[in-house]
Amino acid sequence: MTVRYCFPRTHRLLRPAEFQTVFDSAAFKVGEQHFVLLVRPNGLDHPRLGLVIAKKKVRLSVERNRLKRTIRESFRFHQAQLPAVDVIFMARNDLGSVVSAELAAALGKSWKRLERKAGTRPSAGAAEPQA
Repeated sequence: MTVRYCFPRTHRLLRPAEFQTVFDSAAFKVGEQHFVLLVRPNGLDHPRLGLVIAKKKVRLSVERNRLKRTIRESFRFHQAQLPAVDVIFMARNDLGSVVSAELAAALGKSWKRLERKAGTRPSAGAAEPQA
Protein backbone atom coordinates (compact mmCIF):
# COMPACT_ATOMS: atom_id res chain seq x y z
CA MET A 1 0.00 0.00 0.00
CA THR A 2 1.38 3.39 -0.92
CA VAL A 3 1.31 6.29 1.50
CA ARG A 4 -0.16 9.55 0.24
CA TYR A 5 1.62 12.63 1.52
CA CYS A 6 -1.19 15.14 1.15
CA PHE A 7 -2.79 17.57 3.57
CA PRO A 8 -6.46 18.00 2.57
CA ARG A 9 -9.02 20.09 4.46
CA THR A 10 -10.31 16.93 6.19
CA HIS A 11 -6.95 16.67 8.00
CA ARG A 12 -7.21 20.18 9.48
CA LEU A 13 -8.98 21.62 12.47
CA LEU A 14 -10.98 24.45 10.95
CA ARG A 15 -13.88 25.51 13.18
CA PRO A 16 -13.54 27.17 16.59
CA ALA A 17 -15.66 24.39 18.13
CA GLU A 18 -13.10 21.78 16.99
CA PHE A 19 -10.29 23.76 18.62
CA GLN A 20 -12.31 24.30 21.79
CA THR A 21 -13.00 20.58 22.13
CA VAL A 22 -9.27 19.85 22.16
CA PHE A 23 -8.52 22.73 24.55
CA ASP A 24 -11.25 21.59 26.95
CA SER A 25 -10.47 17.87 26.97
CA ALA A 26 -6.91 17.22 25.85
CA ALA A 27 -5.95 13.64 26.70
CA PHE A 28 -2.27 14.54 27.02
CA LYS A 29 0.40 17.05 26.04
CA VAL A 30 3.73 16.70 24.28
CA GLY A 31 5.95 19.63 25.17
CA GLU A 32 9.20 20.98 23.82
CA GLN A 33 11.15 24.12 24.66
CA HIS A 34 9.51 26.26 21.95
CA PHE A 35 6.10 24.61 21.53
CA VAL A 36 3.52 22.28 23.02
CA LEU A 37 1.18 19.81 21.29
CA LEU A 38 -2.28 19.26 22.80
CA VAL A 39 -3.67 15.87 21.80
CA ARG A 40 -7.14 14.33 21.92
CA PRO A 41 -8.53 11.18 20.22
CA ASN A 42 -10.94 12.15 17.44
CA GLY A 43 -12.79 8.94 16.50
CA LEU A 44 -11.92 9.34 12.81
CA ASP A 45 -9.58 7.24 10.71
CA HIS A 46 -6.91 9.95 10.38
CA PRO A 47 -5.17 12.61 12.47
CA ARG A 48 -6.03 16.31 12.21
CA LEU A 49 -3.83 19.34 12.86
CA GLY A 50 -4.61 22.82 14.15
CA LEU A 51 -2.12 25.66 14.56
CA VAL A 52 -2.10 28.38 17.21
CA ILE A 53 0.77 30.79 16.63
CA ALA A 54 -0.11 34.06 18.33
CA LYS A 55 1.21 37.39 17.16
CA LYS A 56 2.32 37.97 20.75
CA LYS A 57 4.64 34.94 20.55
CA VAL A 58 5.96 35.50 16.99
CA ARG A 59 5.75 39.16 15.98
CA LEU A 60 6.55 39.10 12.27
CA SER A 61 3.99 37.62 9.89
CA VAL A 62 6.82 36.37 7.66
CA GLU A 63 8.12 34.28 10.55
CA ARG A 64 4.65 33.01 11.51
CA ASN A 65 4.01 31.90 7.93
CA ARG A 66 7.42 30.20 7.67
CA LEU A 67 6.72 28.32 10.89
CA LYS A 68 3.28 27.24 9.69
CA ARG A 69 4.73 25.90 6.43
CA THR A 70 7.40 23.95 8.33
CA ILE A 71 4.85 22.50 10.79
CA ARG A 72 2.40 21.49 8.06
CA GLU A 73 5.20 19.87 6.06
CA SER A 74 6.37 17.86 9.06
CA PHE A 75 2.80 16.76 9.85
CA ARG A 76 2.23 15.80 6.22
CA PHE A 77 5.20 13.41 6.26
CA HIS A 78 4.43 11.89 9.67
CA GLN A 79 0.62 11.62 9.51
CA ALA A 80 0.70 8.01 8.26
CA GLN A 81 2.38 6.91 11.52
CA LEU A 82 0.14 8.98 13.79
CA PRO A 83 -3.00 7.57 15.43
CA ALA A 84 -6.45 9.09 14.90
CA VAL A 85 -6.06 12.17 17.09
CA ASP A 86 -6.65 15.90 16.94
CA VAL A 87 -3.42 17.81 17.51
CA ILE A 88 -3.12 21.50 18.30
CA PHE A 89 0.33 23.04 17.89
CA MET A 90 0.75 25.96 20.31
CA ALA A 91 3.74 28.29 20.06
CA ARG A 92 5.74 29.29 23.10
CA ASN A 93 8.07 32.26 23.43
CA ASP A 94 11.05 32.60 21.07
CA LEU A 95 9.66 30.19 18.48
CA GLY A 96 10.34 32.78 15.76
CA SER A 97 14.08 32.56 16.38
CA VAL A 98 14.17 28.81 15.70
CA VAL A 99 15.66 27.74 12.36
CA SER A 100 13.34 25.63 10.17
CA ALA A 101 15.68 22.60 10.23
CA GLU A 102 15.84 22.71 14.03
CA LEU A 103 12.05 22.99 14.25
CA ALA A 104 11.58 20.06 11.85
CA ALA A 105 13.92 17.91 13.96
CA ALA A 106 12.09 18.82 17.19
CA LEU A 107 8.74 18.09 15.55
CA GLY A 108 10.00 14.70 14.34
CA LYS A 109 10.86 13.76 17.93
CA SER A 110 7.52 15.10 19.15
CA TRP A 111 5.52 13.07 16.60
CA LYS A 112 7.32 9.92 17.82
CA ARG A 113 6.59 10.77 21.47
CA LEU A 114 2.96 11.48 20.57
CA GLU A 115 2.71 8.11 18.83
CA ARG A 116 4.17 6.31 21.87
CA LYS A 117 1.91 8.12 24.34
CA ALA A 118 -1.22 7.57 22.25
CA GLY A 119 -0.36 3.89 21.79
CA THR A 120 -0.18 3.25 25.53
CA ARG A 121 -3.64 4.66 26.24
CA PRO A 122 -6.87 2.77 25.50
CA SER A 123 -9.00 4.44 22.85
CA ALA A 124 -12.04 6.39 24.01
CA GLY A 125 -14.63 3.98 22.59
CA ALA A 126 -12.81 0.69 23.19
CA ALA A 127 -14.06 -1.62 25.90
CA GLU A 128 -11.62 -3.04 28.44
CA PRO A 129 -10.89 -6.77 27.92
CA GLN A 130 -12.67 -9.03 30.42
CA ALA A 131 -10.56 -11.58 32.30
